[in-house]
Amino acid sequence: MLNRLVLPLLIGSLLVGCGGGSSSSEPAQENASINVNNNITVVEKASVTIAASASPADGVFNWQVISGPALEGFPQQASEVTITAPDVKTDSVIMLQVDYRAPNDKTASDTITINVTSENQLPIPAITQTAPDVLPAKYPDTVKLSAATSSDPDTNGAIVSYQWQQLAGPILSLSDLTQSEISFVHPLLLQTQTARFSVTIKDDEGGEASTEFSMTLAATNTPVLAEAGDEQTVTEFDVVTLDASKSVSVSGSYTCLWSQQGSNLPIVINDVASCTTTFIAPNVDSTAEVSFKVIIKDPLNLSEDDSVKVTITPKALGLRNDSGLDSCFSNTSVITCNDSTFVNQDGDVGRDSVANLIDKTGTGRVGFDFTKLNQFADELPDSETVFTCVRDNVTGLIWEVKETNTGTVPNTSIRDGKNHYTWYLSADGSAQDGSIIGPANSTCPSNVNCGIQSLIDDVNASNFCGGSNWRLPTYLELLGIIDFGHSDGNQLLDPIFFPNIPSAALLNHQYYWTTQTSVDGRSLTQAFILDMQTGNDLAYPKKNTAYVRLVRTP
Repeated sequence: MLNRLVLPLLIGSLLVGCGGGSSSSEPAQENASINVNNNITVVEKASVTIAASASPADGVFNWQVISGPALEGFPQQASEVTITAPDVKTDSVIMLQVDYRAPNDKTASDTITINVTSENQLPIPAITQTAPDVLPAKYPDTVKLSAATSSDPDTNGAIVSYQWQQLAGPILSLSDLTQSEISFVHPLLLQTQTARFSVTIKDDEGGEASTEFSMTLAATNTPVLAEAGDEQTVTEFDVVTLDASKSVSVSGSYTCLWSQQGSNLPIVINDVASCTTTFIAPNVDSTAEVSFKVIIKDPLNLSEDDSVKVTITPKALGLRNDSGLDSCFSNTSVITCNDSTFVNQDGDVGRDSVANLIDKTGTGRVGFDFTKLNQFADELPDSETVFTCVRDNVTGLIWEVKETNTGTVPNTSIRDGKNHYTWYLSADGSAQDGSIIGPANSTCPSNVNCGIQSLIDDVNASNFCGGSNWRLPTYLELLGIIDFGHSDGNQLLDPIFFPNIPSAALLNHQYYWTTQTSVDGRSLTQAFILDMQTGNDLAYPKKNTAYVRLVRTP
């Protein structure tokens, strides 16, 4: 286009005078003009030359970008410039302006529009196998294929998406098919097979390209692989799970058959033909090991076996009896134990909660385990009704069994259950602090006194039930034979093993002495008793009388 600056033409005046005349004129000053090629269209990254013509000649040109993508090397000062179209993502428009200053300082401008056409180069896909490190791959290697080395030839291009597909080969469990890498576990195969994959990549301008990759999946020498699971350490009475579900076969299906190996422990597997099954760990006195074998067989009658070792440890039940409570309760009623709302009750934990699984030496309700003994401390059948002592097989203590109906106090036998005593104990012949001697023949048949020590001395002198170390039980020892889950309205002791409890009407209580003196900061005049009717304890004056059940340690 042509732009001209038009200035008024200066015309000199013709002067005419008398006797002669003269005339003069000044040349008009030329306006500046410039013209640029017509608008052009060019493909991205292509080069094009643009020229401008101007007058008067010998002036100064100045090119600059006034809109659109930037061009390298601008601004420039020349009548002719060569540009390289930028790399663009979409079609773009660049506007150049050229300014011209003539030697006479006149100026002119012109513009040109350059349409830049985007021309995307398709991405270049590539697939490489990156795992396992040792090739060729075999079962059960994790195979990884990567398209991360794919590229976009556009200078500022980028790969924005991946799409994988398995085209041939055995059915594989592939990881995310939209990532740059996929992985799968080499399958168990009876015959070598070829797996073929493709990946389609897309660049940031929407260009797509695909490629394929093939690999050999090797046959295995063992068409069935048995997996019996990891070794386990459990506690007696736990529910133990045997799991062979990680076994594999070339056919994809199999059966399982479990059996116990090399141990005489009484174990019952719930379902020997189930690949995942359970058993209850048996009662053990010390840590024991037992092995289990599983035979895996597939429909082709191919088979393999595997074994797993289970270590069973004793449950930390301690050398103390439980409470005897085998029921659980809500705020208002009896409920099933192991309730998630009312947790950790006596019926949920401890020896009583597994009483039906405990291997007992004798018998007893819930977790209690007692053996009846004769006067020589020999064991008697559990069904025996005449016995002299009872051994607690949990604690090992031997307990006195009282006699009954031997007369009326004080005309009774030494161990009659109705005899009652003041709290009097001695050590090395000296009375313990707070001991009170009861009058002889008042509440017991003793000719010396009716304190506890008199009874202990007489029983030890007779070598009763094979021992001469009888004593008064501690608080916890006596508490240990109370069965809070049993009540016949008369006592909390099991009458099968502890008969001849005196009637509560005799003393209006069923208090039994313990060795524990009550230290209340004021005196030593009281000792703890346990009430066989309620299970409650009480600090009771030592001068009062209560019943006594002797105990000894074998």
